[in-house]
Amino acid sequence: MLKVKVTFWRVVLAVVLVFATFATYIRFFKGLGASTNLSDAFPWGLWVGFDVMCGVMLAAGGFTLTASVYLFNIKKFKPIVRPTVLTAFLGYLLVCVGLFFDLGRGYRIWHPLVMWNPHSVMFEVAWCVTLYTTVLSLEFAGVLFERFKMEKAVRIQHAIIIPLVIAGVVLSTLHQSSLGSLYLILPNKLHPFWYTPILPVLFFLSAVCVGLAMTIFESSMSAKHFGKELELPLIKGLGRTLLVVLCIYTVVRLQDLFHRDALRLLSRGGWESGLFIVEMLMASIIPISLLLFPKVRQNPKGLYLSAVICLLGFVTNRMNVAITGLESAAGQHYFPKWTEIIITLAIIGVGFLIFALAAKYLPIFTQESAHVSVEEPEVIAPSEVELWNAQP
Repeated sequence: MLKVKVTFWRVVLAVVLVFATFATYIRFFKGLGASTNLSDAFPWGLWVGFDVMCGVMLAAGGFTLTASVYLFNIKKFKPIVRPTVLTAFLGYLLVCVGLFFDLGRGYRIWHPLVMWNPHSVMFEVAWCVTLYTTVLSLEFAGVLFERFKMEKAVRIQHAIIIPLVIAGVVLSTLHQSSLGSLYLILPNKLHPFWYTPILPVLFFLSAVCVGLAMTIFESSMSAKHFGKELELPLIKGLGRTLLVVLCIYTVVRLQDLFHRDALRLLSRGGWESGLFIVEMLMASIIPISLLLFPKVRQNPKGLYLSAVICLLGFVTNRMNVAITGLESAAGQHYFPKWTEIIITLAIIGVGFLIFALAAKYLPIFTQESAHVSVEEPEVIAPSEVELWNAQP
């Protein structure tokens, strides 16, 4: 008889799923009006702002890590490619689930694939997300092939991994930036703190930052909850790279704000100014200040703290673009309905659950890379890992 250990978080997840089931019924049988606080004046809310825009951003580790390993030949990051690709794959699948809830007629989500509108940014985003989800499924398929000992399929998947990675990088670059392009049509509606002609560039740079921070976060959480070894030499390298990319993002962001003379609006105060300051502190100033200290970059807890603050900062940034920056022009304050919140929490919870099951039953955390050739596997020397973990 299968015994399931009852824990606090499992009980919370079960409660969330029960309420989310009822919320799903309201959404699809009563409509968006009954299940959300959206309106014609404010048609995009939590499901687009967080589930889609933040979901895609949080899954950016897939293209950053695979590009580093297979295109830039940084072999030392191979052991953390598998969990990163899994996170990205789950992220994009759950983004599609979020879209299914948000679209007025979710069952028509496939229409952009056959009803082309090449003049629409949303058309490009739809195609890129669809294709990149397919690429991620092929990248992750190698793990399933290995689990079920399908050696021929493993060899085929290894043979096409470089073209897959190239396709993934191209597609990710296109739609990560194009999410910012969606808001370029709102020059008179989006607050000057966030409206800028270089918004697509900022969205792409922020995705790279979040991809690195998310990899540090998931590696730390996996070490804590799944009993997997935290490979500090690799995470330390990610911390250094994150510091560099954060500095680039911050310089570009501040230069743009100064060029547009947008910082003078801070003197007006208000809701937008407060959240803008919170965003800049958490996405730039605090993580950069922490990572500048070598002791922080060499300490697992310091790296984890820096990554969490960075993630929260960029989530705040996306929510500011999607919601905060549009409220004044819409003439109303939007706050999501309980059904919106509970469905979002359910999507997040299911993502964690699937990741945990995959970590338990699939070869996700191995010293060998997800796509190292069968003939020449590369591993991290156990003595090196033990040496780093032994440091105070």
